[in-house]
Amino acid sequence: MKKTILIKNGTIATLGEKNKVLAGHALLIEDGLIKKIAPQKNFKGKYSKVIDASGKLVMPGFINAHMHFYSTFARGLGKAAPSRNFVEILNNLWWKLDKQLTNADSYYSAVIPLINAVRKGTTTIIDHHASPFAITGSLAAVEKAVRETGLRASLCYEVSDRDGKEKAKQGIEENAAFIAAAQEKDDNTIAGLFGLHASFTISDETLEEAAYRGHKLGAGFHIHTAESQADQLQCESHHKLRVVERLRDFGILGRRSIAAHCVHINEAEMEALKETGTAVVHNPQSNANNAVGIADITAMAAKGILVGLGTDAMTMNMMEELRAALWLQHLKRDPSQGFMETANALLVNNAKIANRSFKNLGELREGFAADLAIIDYLPPTPMDASNFAGHLIFGISQSAVDTTIAAGRVLMEGKKLKLDIDEEEVSAKSLELAAKLWKKF
Repeated sequence: MKKTILIKNGTIATLGEKNKVLAGHALLIEDGLIKKIAPQKNFKGKYSKVIDASGKLVMPGFINAHMHFYSTFARGLGKAAPSRNFVEILNNLWWKLDKQLTNADSYYSAVIPLINAVRKGTTTIIDHHASPFAITGSLAAVEKAVRETGLRASLCYEVSDRDGKEKAKQGIEENAAFIAAAQEKDDNTIAGLFGLHASFTISDETLEEAAYRGHKLGAGFHIHTAESQADQLQCESHHKLRVVERLRDFGILGRRSIAAHCVHINEAEMEALKETGTAVVHNPQSNANNAVGIADITAMAAKGILVGLGTDAMTMNMMEELRAALWLQHLKRDPSQGFMETANALLVNNAKIANRSFKNLGELREGFAADLAIIDYLPPTPMDASNFAGHLIFGISQSAVDTTIAAGRVLMEGKKLKLDIDEEEVSAKSLELAAKLWKKF
């Protein structure tokens, strides 16, 4: 017998490029896919499970287009020296932390944010991993955490020359092996991109080899791009090129690739991103926290660049990141600009980016993946497709996620986790491992 879930009595927001806000409709899930969306009176059969979404909004699960699971063990770490700029932050915190990570650490540092993703209605994550003294098998450790929590993720390993040529080679091999394994499974749960740290930590030799191996696999690339002005200064002084120009010349850009951040790019670089179809992922809270600036996503959107939204490990709550993105875009420009560009980054473009690696995500539509967030919300003013973004930013975002479903599997219901994972147990183990790591810091 097919497993079916009927969701009734809620307000359905389909999203997609032609969002519909449907009252009086129900949604039927069958074997992990959306089987039917229709007026509620049309559903009279017997179902494996019925979820009453009265007083709630039913919408696609959120997608986080740039994340770092491995940053979990930095929470509360007070040992890092004060840092006055981005490069000091990398040297004093992140490049000390990632050198200490084992594969066990990589697993536990992924499980914790994945559980939190379930709580926040986030069902797909595009992650960027680094553990330079435990590279081989690190992505398999993260994959294990993703599969155990029931979510979807695109994973990659951060290739860099900062720890020497041998580590760069290992990073290339880890990406290649993982991408090939994910392609063979082809199960719409795990995907792989070819990870690169940033232009300023990658030599021409390594970039050329990574490009060759990635293209041979038909893979896209995931790289931090002009996050700080330091990236541009190093590229111009060492390579006589701007960062995006260098990546274009090595074949790193393209329709399957992600250029994260793009805070310090000029108009010519925007044109290169547009012409190659490269996606940009904006990470506003991280950029503000690191004081690197505010990416001009309004200008990028005007040029036709596909701009998505990520959290860079600051949160798993995409509604929180959305609000921060809007406030900062207003601060960069003025309050009359950036509203729909910011809203579309999360509500429309993240699905387009994810669907370059997965199939049929980010929209409630018959035949699409049954990845849903059900959120407490009784609209106090009229709500339809024309003003849904306003309700999301100023109202829905302040409400609690009640139920999270991924691939038709209920991961949380009534705000209670339904995972085959003991949260207290994994948190205790994570605490133990983090304490050990901190002693080495």
